[in-house]
Amino acid sequence: MNKNPSGAEHYFTEHPKSKARFGLIRTYLRNKPFEFLTASGVFSKDRVDLGTRLLVESMILPENGCVLDLGCGYGAVGIAAGVFNPNLRVVLVDVNMRAVRLARRNVELNCVWNVEVRHGHLYAAVCDLVFDCVVSNPPVSAGMKVVEAIIVEAPEHLACGGTLQMVVKSKIGRKRLQSVFEKAFGNVEVLARGSGYRVLISRKS
Repeated sequence: MNKNPSGAEHYFTEHPKSKARFGLIRTYLRNKPFEFLTASGVFSKDRVDLGTRLLVESMILPENGCVLDLGCGYGAVGIAAGVFNPNLRVVLVDVNMRAVRLARRNVELNCVWNVEVRHGHLYAAVCDLVFDCVVSNPPVSAGMKVVEAIIVEAPEHLACGGTLQMVVKSKIGRKRLQSVFEKAFGNVEVLARGSGYRVLISRKS
C-alpha cells in the first residue's frame, strides 16, 4: 500500500501515457530466484518494494485451489504464489494494460504455467471464479475508496474458509483499514510486520 516510487504518473490507470522505459529486476523471494520485466507507468519498476516483499514472504497459501492477486502490477506476488505451490491455480488481475502485458511476459520468463493474467477493474474480471485466497498490495494512490472496495467485496468472491491478505503501510490508514476488515469479515489479524508495513489477514467464516 504505497505511493508510486516513479512519482509522475498514476499507475492505477488503464492506459499509461508515459513512454515505456523498461527494466529487469533479478531477486530472491523465499530463497527462490525470480526475474521480473518492469516498465515506467507500473508500480515499483526499480525493485520489488518492501511492502510487496513482506506480503510474499509471509502470505499463507492454501494447499490447493484458486488464488487471486488483485492489483498485480508486473506480477511479483501472484507469480511467486504459483512458483511456491504448483498445485494452485493463480489468477492475476490489473486495470493497467501495461502491467497486464508485463505480468504475462513475467509468467513466461519465470516458467510458471499455473498462472493466468486478466485485465479488468478489481473483481470484474473474475466474476466466474471463487477463490480460496486473495492477496493484494492495493493501489493506495487510487484512493481509499478503491482499497476499501477490495476488502468489502472480497467475501462474495471467497470460498468458505478463504482468506484476504493485504499489505498496508503502518502509518497510512492502517487502523481505518483494520476496522473495514473487521466489519467485512467479523475478524482480522496482523499476519506480519516489518519495514513500516503490516500484512492484515481475515478469513471468511
